Amino acid sequence: MPFELKLPKRLKAEKWKVKIRDQERVEDPHVTVLRNNDQVWRIALRTLDFLVPPGGSWKEIDGGVEKAIRDNWEVLRTAWDRMYPENPISSQSNEGDSDDEN
Repeated sequence: MPFELKLPKRLKAEKWKVKIRDQERVEDPHVTVLRNNDQVWRIALRTLDFLVPPGGSWKEIDGGVEKAIRDNWEVLRTAWDRMYPENPISSQSNEGDSDDEN
């Protein structure tokens, strides 16, 4: 079942959605931003970069949507890890490596 971030009424009325979709377990962890179900952006949950395809920039997204994503960053990351435990956000970190180097 997909995860959908709750957005303020104004953004919902303007047809904005922020989702972690089903069946994306092999992709880089990301959140999908949709508007009117035909405009799509994918934002990496490790870096906040826009994934290609489709690319894009924050200038194309309502500031309220960006704020909701940033304010709920940990909620989104936790939701991804819960949905895709075999591809957790932390899987590309070097946890534990830095202690052994020095």
